[in-house]
Amino acid sequence: MSTNPSEGLRVVVTGATGNVGTSLVRALARESQVASVLGLARRRPVLDLPRTKWEEVDLSLEGDEPRLGRLLEDADAVVHLAWRFQPTHDPAETWRANVLGSLRVFEAVAAARVPVLVHASSVGAYSPGPEGGAPVSEAWPTHGWPGAAYTREKAYLERVLDTFERDHPQTRVVRMRPAFLFKEESASEQRRIFAGRFFPGALLRPELLPLIPELKGLRFQALHTEDAADAYRRALLRDVRGAFNLAADPVIDTETLASLLDARPVKVPTTAVRSVLSAAWKMRAVPASPDLFDAVLRLPLLSTDRARSELEWEPSMTSTEALGAFLRGVRAGRGDATAPLSGRRIG
Repeated sequence: MSTNPSEGLRVVVTGATGNVGTSLVRALARESQVASVLGLARRRPVLDLPRTKWEEVDLSLEGDEPRLGRLLEDADAVVHLAWRFQPTHDPAETWRANVLGSLRVFEAVAAARVPVLVHASSVGAYSPGPEGGAPVSEAWPTHGWPGAAYTREKAYLERVLDTFERDHPQTRVVRMRPAFLFKEESASEQRRIFAGRFFPGALLRPELLPLIPELKGLRFQALHTEDAADAYRRALLRDVRGAFNLAADPVIDTETLASLLDARPVKVPTTAVRSVLSAAWKMRAVPASPDLFDAVLRLPLLSTDRARSELEWEPSMTSTEALGAFLRGVRAGRGDATAPLSGRRIG
């Protein structure tokens, strides 16, 4: 670790080429209190940023722990963002990447005695929200929704970090629990993850999508990825611990989506939508599983009072602006200079 704090922080970021990672490494490259950034990713990007270096690391592979330990030896902080959403048909593979990969990172942090660990948790780690839909604080139970691999994995890692904090009190642990994160540059990646490689982004236009289904219980929050990255940056630089909810206003519902798409909502039974999604998923026509659909309908709304107070954080964009950026990005096939975020309208 750095022996002279005046030199600035040495920060290691896993998953540095993804949606949050690209925004965070850029924010840290501009931060005067950061001396260097080491971005870890499975594939080296074409990104040339000040004080930033890159290493290729696949956290899902066994046997590379010694090298990971060496990469973290001099770190003042580790931000763990690496995550794989697919293949949803093989939950054992995502478990190896997301859970076992995270365990390798946490063990390397402990062995190197890194002073700060910031972990990317999620609204998906939370148990279903309360009756009435009141926003929940960071004290709400984090047992996830058991049906979906994503929520199971996020919730499991919350329990792992409970034990990590108990056993390694010398490390300041921060858990970020954001709502859905959007930006134009991640739109093509998110289209591929949830709708599939061959879903034409150009279809998300008002003249081609006059109707959208109105689903009972569909309410969620969103946040622009740049605002999430700013919260991560603040958590690195301040002496804070524990969990922080991140979301912007307003809450997104069917009426909001209809307004953004200039479409008319039509009431459709939730069971019908799930049946269609389930059939498409089983035929591998779409990668998003019906279990994830179930989880989304049960997500709680988040209170962001703690982040606003202790991090002095405030979103610069509304949730509708974040979602609007995503829609523009999908239509235009926007992307970034990394393999995960490569831009395409289709494919």
